[in-house]
Amino acid sequence: MIAGGGTGGHLFPGLALAEEFKRRDSDAEVIFVGTEHGLEAKIIPREGYPIKFLRAEGIAGRSILMKIKAVRTLIHSLFDARRMMRAVSPDIVIGVGGYASGAIVFVAHMKSIATMIHEQNSVPGITNRILGKFVKGICVTFQESLTFFPLSRTYLVGNPIRLKIFKGEREPVSRLFALDKDKFTVLIFGGSSGARSINRAMVNALNHMPDLKDKIQFLHQTGDMDYEDVRESYRKAGAKGTVAPFIYQMAEAYAMADIVVSRAGATTVAELIALGKPAILVPYPHAVGRHQEFNALKLKELGAAFMIPDNELRGETLAGYIRELYENESARMDMRRASSVLGKPDADKKIVDIAMSLIKKDEDIKRKVKH
Repeated sequence: MIAGGGTGGHLFPGLALAEEFKRRDSDAEVIFVGTEHGLEAKIIPREGYPIKFLRAEGIAGRSILMKIKAVRTLIHSLFDARRMMRAVSPDIVIGVGGYASGAIVFVAHMKSIATMIHEQNSVPGITNRILGKFVKGICVTFQESLTFFPLSRTYLVGNPIRLKIFKGEREPVSRLFALDKDKFTVLIFGGSSGARSINRAMVNALNHMPDLKDKIQFLHQTGDMDYEDVRESYRKAGAKGTVAPFIYQMAEAYAMADIVVSRAGATTVAELIALGKPAILVPYPHAVGRHQEFNALKLKELGAAFMIPDNELRGETLAGYIRELYENESARMDMRRASSVLGKPDADKKIVDIAMSLIKKDEDIKRKVKH
């Protein structure tokens, strides 16, 4: 059972783990747990996995009244989790972050079911900090996270990436997105819900690149809120490309991209460095513990990406970086080489190895108790 979600940063590593469990044993049953209002409600059914929903809401960064409501919902989620445990009786429950993972991992622990968590960011969120006090295994992406958890149960493994991310091919993909397979392509996305500051800056950047209008095309995920406005702005600017509220086929989108403009969430960063994609990163300024800023700084310092702080993001600046990467092939090659130093493509295998060892230990303990 894989629990968590809310955003792609939590959800997609869970999908990578599901793929690895199924690759090892096609008969393995993987069930996801999330909330009806999280991204998982859309994505998991499309990926072919069953999903169960519980009631849960975030607490951090909310008003007193909303926190009280969230605590009340948490009590409901514990009852939901108990019902799920009775119905499924999983061999292991893995929390991948987000408030949807808290109750289910806690109840699994109370029922002596093997439990573990994966932390994608350098600074753990409140749910994983609490769960880390009692789960049997803790897997982290960044070395900086080690100080937040008991070292005896914590493993530095990286961030798992879906195998399909590596399998996109440019020629058929160009037809999928109605793009020219031979034209330089800029992929823009601001996370699963879009990013207004990136959308606005990109629209303004078009005004600073009129000479590149016939040389560059764009694939832009806007989120639902800005979709119509951004699409109309591209049309007025005469820019070539495809604008969509959400891109479900991210493997194909990456395959099409020559460069990427995005936020700096842990999962996005892991995918970028695994694929060696030159990137312009705009960290989300309100991320817990400024973890997106640290992610982007790490890539910038190693020469794997450009970074623009959100409060300094302007269309002219963004256009300048896009122009530089378009015109300078050696700069793109340098970023690809720097990315190869950072990538950890076997994180999914390491995490599933740890999960299988926890299941075996759990089974051994139960056998001894019976005898």
